[in-house]
This record gives sequence, structure tokens and C-alpha cells, in this order.
Amino acid sequence: MSIYLDNAATSFPKPEQVYQAVIHAMREVGGSPGRGGHRRSLEASRIMFMARETVAELFSIPDSSRIIFTHSATGALNLALHGTLKAGDHVITTSMEHNSLLRPLHALSRKGVEVSVVRAGTEGIVDPDHICRAVQSNTRMIAVGHVSNVCGSIQPIKQIATICHAVGALFLVDAAQSAGYIDIDVISSGIDMMAAPGHKGLLGPPGTGLLYVAPHVALRPIMEGGTGTSSTSEEQPLTMPDGFEAGTHNLPGIAGLKAGIEFILERGIDTIFRHEQSLINEAERLLSRIPGLTVYGPTAPQRRAAVLSFNVAGIDAALLAAELDHDFDIAVRAGLHCAPQAHRTIGTLPGGTLRLSPGWSTTREEIAFFSGAVIQCINKLKESL
Repeated sequence: MSIYLDNAATSFPKPEQVYQAVIHAMREVGGSPGRGGHRRSLEASRIMFMARETVAELFSIPDSSRIIFTHSATGALNLALHGTLKAGDHVITTSMEHNSLLRPLHALSRKGVEVSVVRAGTEGIVDPDHICRAVQSNTRMIAVGHVSNVCGSIQPIKQIATICHAVGALFLVDAAQSAGYIDIDVISSGIDMMAAPGHKGLLGPPGTGLLYVAPHVALRPIMEGGTGTSSTSEEQPLTMPDGFEAGTHNLPGIAGLKAGIEFILERGIDTIFRHEQSLINEAERLLSRIPGLTVYGPTAPQRRAAVLSFNVAGIDAALLAAELDHDFDIAVRAGLHCAPQAHRTIGTLPGGTLRLSPGWSTTREEIAFFSGAVIQCINKLKESL
């Protein structure tokens, strides 16, 4: 039995229609969207447009032209940050963020942008009052990850959005671990910009991502080049979305992303969330029998998404993950998960944790097999010490 429990990194397997959509775009379409008037280019443009419409439907975005396709959530976050902030601005973020958000902010801090990091509690959830106290007269943005990739803690984004709007700041949400898992309405949630990867919960291929930008946000391009529009101008156009998508699009990837989101809409995002959360709850129940095991993150299941991090006293998480892979062909992730401040917050620095993250196709039988394998691997490692 081969078991994949690393969906927080990249979802696998994809629904069959995702693979078929990628193959169709490569074998049957072939053209580049917006780069010609022939039928293949027009069909590529139609796929691009329908992909935007599908994204808009999932996130309740009124105007699909406000969706910019990127190569990843990292690319989307860099565009959101570098495309809006300037020297003298102040940004508030939290100690639970991924390096995809923290590193661009660190780079901007060297260019005169002031950054405040609000420390979350030991369960990985930030107190909105602490964010409110960090607000300054020059606060331009509050940037927060919706769900922690380390321990699954769900941040109170609607409360944080209220603070943003009260002080006139932009609200940027990193939805890397929530898009496709948790129902997100960008309007009712008060989100001004939202970055999401295509290859995680949205069930698309790697090399895809997106950035939603509200109409009132003045965004600057951070990359210049061919757009298929305004070709006589030497200046990069500011029209949405093509002015922010310079270069040839990843059409096969975007076609696969469209198919992945259609699968989510057909199955129901609430159904997917309940399924994966039930698996996490079952894993925690089974693992709780292990002496010396510590689970990190919120104790209340409703405050945690489908990510479970744990350690076993006296056992190196990386060695345990390696044993699971070698002896049982079980894929999990160990280490810092590209979020060192989050591990400092929950008390797992420098070693990190072992993380499991089930997906839409994971079964309860696989979770039971995983839990039994963990016990066997622990016993094996203890015997070797």
C-alpha cells in the first residue's frame, strides 16, 4: 500500500479530469492565448477566460478580470507586496507566516518599508486585538496567512479585515492552505488581495497560482514584457489582467487548474473540508495512544484545518518520516515547513515537526494504516538507540 499524506505541499493524486485537461491543452489546442487570431489561439483564450470565470465562481469574485494568473502563490504574494508597498509604508503580519510572505517583506524592509510581526499564541492563532494595537498612522497593509501550513490553525480573517478597513489599510490574505479547503467569499470576508497556489487545495498542476485584486487597489506591475495588447507602447500596460501577466501563459497548467476547481465545485467545498477534517480528527485519536506524543496547534477541531503536526519524545521527526517512507511507502513531511517563526511560536524550533495532511481521496483505512506504521517505526527507532 502506498499512501500520500503530504497534500499541504502538493495535492496528489489529482482528479482524472485534471490530467485530461492538461493533455487536451497540449495535444489538441497548442496555441497561446492572446497571441494570434487563428482558431488555436482563440481556443486557448477561451480556456483562459473560462478558467478565470471558474476561479471567480469559487471565491465569489464579481469580476473575473480582477484575477491574475501567476506561477505560484509565491509569485502572487511578491506581486501583491512589491506592487503596492513603498518606502515609508508600514505592514503588519504575524509570526505564523510562511517564508513566501516573510521573505518578500524582509526584502522590502531593507527598502524603507516598516514591518511589524505580531506574535500568535501557542496554538498558532493570532489575537485580533494584538493586531489592532500594532496599527500605526502609516499602516498600509495587514498581511496574514489564512491557515498555518505548520499546525493548521485558522486565523480570524473577518475580524482582521474589520481592523484593516477601520484604519484604511489593505488586507492581503495568503490562502495557500485554505483555497479549495475552506469556503472563501472575498467580498463578505473583506479581502482586498488574495494569493493562492493552483497545485494544493485547488487540485491543479504545479506551476500555477493566482492573485485576486479588488477594484480599488492600485497595483504596479513588477515584471514587464509582451502582453498581446498595447503592443505599440514601450510602457507596460496597467490593464487588468493582461498588464500583470507578461509572457506566455502556462495554458496546460491553467486548463488543469480550471478542471481541478470544477471538481471542487461539483463535489462541494464543504464536503471536501468535512472529509479531510474528519480524517485529521481520526488520526489524532489513533496517535494519542502513543506515549510521549505531542500534537501542536488548536485543540478545538473547528479552529484547525486538515493539517496535523506532532512530535514523539526522543524520536527525531526527520528520521521517523524517513522510516515511514522507506518501510511503508508513506509520504509525510518533517522539518520546519519553510515557516521558522511559526515553529518558534509553537515551541518546535529548531527540529520542527512531522506533518501529515490528507487529501480529497484519502480514506479512513489509510489513516489507520498510517497510525499503525508510526507505532512500528517508533519501536524500530527506539531499538536502534
